[in-house]
Amino acid sequence: MKKTVSLAAFLLLLAGSLSVIGCGPKADQSGKEGEVVRKTEQASEGVQSARDYISIVGSSTVYPFATVVAERFGKKTDFKTPKIESTGSGGGFKLFSAGVGVEHPDITNASRRIKKSECEKCTENGVTEVVEIKIGYDGIVMANSKKAMPFMLSRKDIFLALAKEVPAPGGAEGELVANPYTTWKEVNPDFPEIKIEVLGPPPTSGTRDAFVELAMEAGAKEFGWIKALKKEDKDKFKKISHTLREDGAYIEAGENDNLIVQKLDANADALGIFGFSFLDQNSDKIQGTFIDGVQPAFSAIADGSYPLSRPLFFYVKKAHVGTIPGVNEYLAEFTSENAWGDEGYLTEKGLIPMPQEERETYAKVAAELTPISCGEL
Repeated sequence: MKKTVSLAAFLLLLAGSLSVIGCGPKADQSGKEGEVVRKTEQASEGVQSARDYISIVGSSTVYPFATVVAERFGKKTDFKTPKIESTGSGGGFKLFSAGVGVEHPDITNASRRIKKSECEKCTENGVTEVVEIKIGYDGIVMANSKKAMPFMLSRKDIFLALAKEVPAPGGAEGELVANPYTTWKEVNPDFPEIKIEVLGPPPTSGTRDAFVELAMEAGAKEFGWIKALKKEDKDKFKKISHTLREDGAYIEAGENDNLIVQKLDANADALGIFGFSFLDQNSDKIQGTFIDGVQPAFSAIADGSYPLSRPLFFYVKKAHVGTIPGVNEYLAEFTSENAWGDEGYLTEKGLIPMPQEERETYAKVAAELTPISCGEL
């Protein structure tokens, strides 16, 4: 039988948690302790009772994995099934870092690691202990309808097709122009004469962050003078390689990756960007694009040969553990071999398992609730 934690116990737990350094560097933490205490007290004001279910936000890529774990957790335990919202990694961190208390989520999923600035925002708002759990690996895929031929793109092709500004065709070194390419054939004469139309995630998405880093940056570096900018003028390099065009060739399709799949099925000329699990679960309708000659496949992502591979995470607010019912038990289910192991049920949904040693490391972190430090990022 579950027990509801009293308001007094909840506030005691919050006050106690502030004495332990977690999410921020020690020197910074001590200097802001008074402000952190005030913000934590403010976050707790007006709380009438402890929430009786786990609240999870964050990445649309991690969402299907977390949903499967939550459903199994709800069926096999006496706790309520966690409520999960797909907000994108950036949106999840914003909600997660806003404060401590039942009005704030307990866990946020992420398809990229937390940024130092996001970690520091946690500290500013009284979230002083954050536990980082890596759950496995995923590949970012570009896919199109099976009604059309599969694409074979290099990362240079991707950069030229999707960057807002590109090197001037036939121009002098260092000269940039607004992206003039309207068809794939203009990008590469070996490609078909079809309009460039790519459906992808918005700026709040960790998938987009990883895509511009793994695909666009690598493609931009194929031009020697742009590659040199990474050392000479980092801001300019990032602006060139990370800024996607806004003229209709790249279409922000929100955080609903299933909607992108539906649109690809309806438009055979379009390409979509999302996590490998959505390709894996919809292989009857869509097909993956070869990137630099490598097809997005479970084995290629697992061995690192697929160029657009990335780790997946979730983050836990330690102050809520023991206050929100079932958090420890949910962590135990997610980090069990039955879930994330080589033969675990999450592999059926497209998660690429971590090596055994890495799984053991993060299972221990989850069991002991070991917090990260912003200084590590």
